[in-house]
Amino acid sequence: MAVSAPFSFLKNRKHNLDRMTLGDLVYSFFTYYAVLAYITVGIVSLVYAVKWFESPVRTLLSMAAASVVFPLGWFLVHKHILHSRFLYKSPLTAATWKRIHFDHHQDPNDLRVLFGALANVLPTVGGVMAPMGYLIGGKAGMAAALGWGMVITCFYEFCHCIQHLNYTPKLGFLKDIKRLHLSHHFHNEQGNYGITNYFWDRLFGTYYAKAADLPKSPTVFNLGYTAEEAQRYPWVDRLSHGTRGDGHPKRFWQGKDGQGTQPE
Repeated sequence: MAVSAPFSFLKNRKHNLDRMTLGDLVYSFFTYYAVLAYITVGIVSLVYAVKWFESPVRTLLSMAAASVVFPLGWFLVHKHILHSRFLYKSPLTAATWKRIHFDHHQDPNDLRVLFGALANVLPTVGGVMAPMGYLIGGKAGMAAALGWGMVITCFYEFCHCIQHLNYTPKLGFLKDIKRLHLSHHFHNEQGNYGITNYFWDRLFGTYYAKAADLPKSPTVFNLGYTAEEAQRYPWVDRLSHGTRGDGHPKRFWQGKDGQGTQPE
């Protein structure tokens, strides 16, 4: 699928990664408004890290801490927030949950909902990296940690795109993380929460190397938002116009047997 204009100006147009080439992805990625924002913040932060530079040890420690904290933070957010069920149970948070993760599991190849929302990602990463860097290395450490956090964010986002692109990576690292992530999406979502780093999955017992290690999950596409849940908490159902993306032709409220009463 050729991309004829910057993706940042095509927010309402569906881009399917299974129909894009690697070249299409690279173009779309580096013209996406959120990625441009991360790059800008990263460059500005690293420039200030050089300007305020005092101690190479403390600055490097700030960046090293960012390299450790980022994948841990992602693991915790992914497992305990994005895959939790409390967000869809409130009308105040249902739309946010739908946008930041439900839609991605419904259609893992839709580029529009693969990227994290800028309004969520930038404050979260900045709110963790900047204070941590400041505590370790002062102003220079703060800027270095924030700048490096933006670099890691771009790396994560690009690898995540590769994992869903109809493309077989040549690098062994990319092949491995793609296999693990696709298992999370198409076999069992209750494991392999990392994107590029599965250390924390291994440490906390949520890592599985192959599909045979865990049974097929019945909620791998709907994240537990079943027909029964849609009856009790209808807000995501309404926002989705009653459709399902888990391979079942019925509406959420109809259930597996095709029966049920549509929520008011």
